[in-house]
Amino acid sequence: MKSYISPWPETAALPEFPRSIAILGATGSIGTSALKVIARHPDLFTVTGLAGGRNAKRLAELCTTFQPRYAAVLDEQTRNDFIAHLPCGYKPEILVGPEGYATLAALDGVDLVLSSIVGAAGFIPTLAAARAGKMIGLANKESLVLGGHIIRAACHASGATILPVDSEHNALFQGLMGHGSERDDEIDRLILTASGGPFRGRDRAFLETVTRDQALAHPNWDMGAKISIDSATLMNKGLEVIEACHLYGLPVNRVDVVVHPQSIVHSLVEYRDGSQLAHLGTPDMQIPIAHCLCFPRRVDVDVPRLSLAEAGPLTFEEPDLAAFPCLRLAREAFDAGPSHPIVLNAANEVAVDELLKERIRYLDIPALIEGALDRHAPVDVSTPEAVLQLDRSVRDEMRAVL
Repeated sequence: MKSYISPWPETAALPEFPRSIAILGATGSIGTSALKVIARHPDLFTVTGLAGGRNAKRLAELCTTFQPRYAAVLDEQTRNDFIAHLPCGYKPEILVGPEGYATLAALDGVDLVLSSIVGAAGFIPTLAAARAGKMIGLANKESLVLGGHIIRAACHASGATILPVDSEHNALFQGLMGHGSERDDEIDRLILTASGGPFRGRDRAFLETVTRDQALAHPNWDMGAKISIDSATLMNKGLEVIEACHLYGLPVNRVDVVVHPQSIVHSLVEYRDGSQLAHLGTPDMQIPIAHCLCFPRRVDVDVPRLSLAEAGPLTFEEPDLAAFPCLRLAREAFDAGPSHPIVLNAANEVAVDELLKERIRYLDIPALIEGALDRHAPVDVSTPEAVLQLDRSVRDEMRAVL
């Protein structure tokens, strides 16, 4: 199992400190949390590049603070806006578009790439970092959903190391590292925890009435809009199941999900003897981010310490697949072959965007995804070009259906 992160980090040639960092998605919640960690430990890091999509003003503020040599934006209009917000005397080299993100991810002077772009847009930059042999802090689960087979092969060829930033996969990683045995056949299954989102325990009649703003109101985590909607539908957990299968080389029937509304236990590893190792912590992304950025060292972060006495009862329950079919759809898509998860993700991204624009209802999301999967016949997606072509065609088809 461990070989699927290539090489396994405890035997990898990890970069020394201070580490040169490039952050893809610097203006989002993951990027912002990472920069808090970096600011707290300036002796450990040098910020070489920041990428910020279309948020020109915020990216300019971050670049002014951290003074990276490189910045990346999505398009020329954002580039112009970004330049307008920069202070006099500071002129980073500006990279533009998906090609610019990929260039930033593969720069010779970068030791560690934090991939936190939301959605399928993160696939090509993450692949570029993998091909360049980088240490990758992966917070873009869609990269593996679209092309885990391709990224895994690139890591094996280059010696790139992937460290999972998502709280659940980071918890699994720590559980596996703390196992103390090199025998992969002693690991029985991985158990991802899910908060259940804002609609846990609600029936279908209630879900018929859900609004966009209700779906955005996550009870435990402060996340971006797309991930918040995915959490509300449990698609986020479905994508995480697929990510775990790629990261750790297990079939989908050995990756389970349990609903844990308190978000204190972040995931568990179950071993052959029936024992389970759980990772517990305050629900704040600075903890898994710092673990990856500083691995194998541990550093302090500006997060309240967990008090189990104050946390109160910790509860667990099975997910309701009838009310939240997206989790079932994700598992079925992974089992169906490598092209089906691409369809799943593309259909979901289009549907979520439509909900955010209030053009469809909440329950339309799983219906639209299931329709796209039903229409799909498996195709060869052994190359990045084929992955992107299928992604585009599904998006076009979804828009036509809508």
